[in-house]
Amino acid sequence: MEINENIEATPINHELVFLSQSVDKIRHEIHKVVVGQDEMIDLILAGLFTGGHVLIEGVPGIAKTLTVNLIAKTLNLDFKRIQFTPDLMPADVTGTSVYNPKTSDFDFKAGPIFANIVLIDEINRSPAKTQAALFEVMEEQQVTVDGLSRKIEKPFMVLATQNPIEQEGTYKLPEAQQDRFLFKIKLHYPSLEEEIEIIKRFEKDFNQNVTKDVQKVLNKEDIIKCKDIIEKIYIKDELIKYIAQIIHHTRETNDLFLGASPRASMAIVKTAKALAAMNGRDFVTPDDIQYACFPVLNHRVILSPEKEMEGFDVKDILQEIYTKIEVPR
Repeated sequence: MEINENIEATPINHELVFLSQSVDKIRHEIHKVVVGQDEMIDLILAGLFTGGHVLIEGVPGIAKTLTVNLIAKTLNLDFKRIQFTPDLMPADVTGTSVYNPKTSDFDFKAGPIFANIVLIDEINRSPAKTQAALFEVMEEQQVTVDGLSRKIEKPFMVLATQNPIEQEGTYKLPEAQQDRFLFKIKLHYPSLEEEIEIIKRFEKDFNQNVTKDVQKVLNKEDIIKCKDIIEKIYIKDELIKYIAQIIHHTRETNDLFLGASPRASMAIVKTAKALAAMNGRDFVTPDDIQYACFPVLNHRVILSPEKEMEGFDVKDILQEIYTKIEVPR
C-alpha cells in the first residue's frame, strides 16, 4: 500500500508513515550486505516492535548470524552475543555475585543477558540447566540471582540461531522454552539468482568491509514509539474470531499431537498488527493473519506420528485448517 504524505492524514497515518519509512531504511541498510532473506528481516523487525523473541533455524552459511548482527547495527541499542556450548553454565548467561574484599560484601556482576538485543548463537548446544536460565528472562524480562530479582531494560529481545541438521553435541529445546519464542523462522538456501548476486557482491570484498557502511537508523525511543503505533492498529471482531477458530482447530484435529495455546493466539494478533503497520495499513486483513500463522505456530504444535511418517509438514496441516474456516470479508 503506497502512502501519499501530501494528503492530510490522521495522527495514526502520520505515525504509520514514520514506522513504514523506518522499516524501509533498516531493510536498505541490511541489503547493503545481505542478498534476499526478506521474510527473515521482516519477521525479526515484527518481533522487535512487539517485544517478542525470535528463533532462527537453518543450515550453516546462509547469513543467520550475519543478518542479526546487521539488524543490531542499525539500532542504537546495547547488543550482546552469547555462544552457547555444552559447558556453558547458567551464571555465564545471567551473571553472578562476586566477593569484594574491599567492602567485605558480594557485588553482582551482570551477565551478557543484560542487554537490549541478545544474540544466542547455536542455542541448542547447551544442556537443560543452562536453557532454564533463559525461562524467566524471556517471559518476565527479569533475572533472579541469590533471591534478588533484577529487571532487564526495555526494549529487550532474544534472537537465537540453531542448526537443524547437526545432532551430535546438541540438546532439544524444551517445549516450554520454544513457546517463549514469538517466531521460529525456517531459512532455506538462496535461489540461483541470489547466489550469483552474493558471489558478485563479495568476490572483491573477502573481508566483507561493506558491513562498515551499515548505519544506525532507530534508537530506543523510536522502537518504543513503533510498539505504541502497532498497538493502535485496528482488528475487527470477525478477525479475532477467525484467529481463535484457527487455534481451536489445532487442538481438535487428529493430525496434530499437540495444539496451540492462548499464547499463540496473542502472538498471531501481535504479528498481524505489526505486519499491517509495516505495510502502511492501520487495519489487519485475513492475509496478515495467514502470513503470521506459520512462523508463530510451527514450533508450538506437534505433528501426529502418523502425519510425520507420511512426510507432512505443519504448513500442510495449517492449509487444511484454512479450508475448513470461512475467511471474514
